[in-house]
Amino acid sequence: MATALDTPTEKPLDAFREEARAWLETNFPKSLEGKENAFLSIDAPAQTSPDYLAWKQAMADKGWGVPTWPKQYGGGSLSRAEARMLAEEMARIGAWNPIGGMGVMMFGPTLLEYGSEEQKQRHIPPIARGEIRWCQGYSEPGAGSDLAALQTRAEDKGDHFLVNGQKTWTSGGQWADWCFALVRTDSTRKHEGISFLLIDMKSPGVDVRPIRLISGSSPFCETFFTDVEVPKENLVGPLGGGWTIGKRLLQHERTNLSGGGRLAAAMGRSLVDIAKHYVGTDNEGRIADADLRQRIIRYEMEMRAFTMTARRVMEEAKGGGVSTASSILKNVGAKLTQERAELTIEIMGMSGLGWEGEMFSESELSATRSWLWGKAVTIYGGSTEIQNNVIAKRILGMLDHQ
Repeated sequence: MATALDTPTEKPLDAFREEARAWLETNFPKSLEGKENAFLSIDAPAQTSPDYLAWKQAMADKGWGVPTWPKQYGGGSLSRAEARMLAEEMARIGAWNPIGGMGVMMFGPTLLEYGSEEQKQRHIPPIARGEIRWCQGYSEPGAGSDLAALQTRAEDKGDHFLVNGQKTWTSGGQWADWCFALVRTDSTRKHEGISFLLIDMKSPGVDVRPIRLISGSSPFCETFFTDVEVPKENLVGPLGGGWTIGKRLLQHERTNLSGGGRLAAAMGRSLVDIAKHYVGTDNEGRIADADLRQRIIRYEMEMRAFTMTARRVMEEAKGGGVSTASSILKNVGAKLTQERAELTIEIMGMSGLGWEGEMFSESELSATRSWLWGKAVTIYGGSTEIQNNVIAKRILGMLDHQ
């Protein structure tokens, strides 16, 4: 039941919905409707479509690319309720946010929390406007699951750090302008010897080599740092405080990686539509294969429950809350992503096993590659096994006993 306290907020929200609807109708190019996946990719260069650039500029000027970020840094300063309303209105007309990537999903929120005012003023506005791309320098050949064992060194040289070492699985590294990296500044201590450093990818001594995957794409890279000079002002937080900042960023990463909506939509149509096309329907218009029908229903129920939970966790994170659910969601999201890809290939039959050739449609070839690409989701961003350890020890309190 509504109360007197509810009344003052209802009218402004209604007014905001009308404002958002009118603005979107005016500014969103109809030519971009439903084309989000074609434009936003970590393994693609910057887009140059005139309509895309105009839409991106409009969202940047409005601050709605990062709607809840402070206006002083280029955000929209919207409340969470207004941001949800904006997302609803965008979905209603098939619009999508052209400003994203690691800067928005992971680094930006972390810098807003831990960065100095000078660092925020320098780095947040370009992220909010989608002007630069960021990549993550965490994993190393000998420090993946045990990230705290990283060996990339940053030596104090007075007015700068000298960075030497190697990072791997650097998503989008070949296109990135900047890298947020964990580096070792003290070799005598493990966790306390790690610092959080921002590295300009155009600096002399940075070498990026894309890694080609079985899906045919190269979204990940090896990144080598050889005597790379990094100014002292690029240190975020205190010297030796990188592990705390890095863990907070990982919570943002895992929460966003688990956001099943984007991953599940990677192949386009719903499983129901795909099944009706390839398997056919019965006299009542249902998917003809009863067993397949039940498995799709079960998947859709799990996905909807997961998406609602992920949305709640992301809203909590926007409010500054630290949720222990990020590790759980990452595992569940990875499982659901792989299940969807496998169901899609099963539904398509022989049509879902093509690699090239005119006998396969673009969506069929995409399904094959997405199925292969999806095998990595249980590894990157923290493997399923490592997340299970985190859940057991840090969330459930199941500490080892000798």
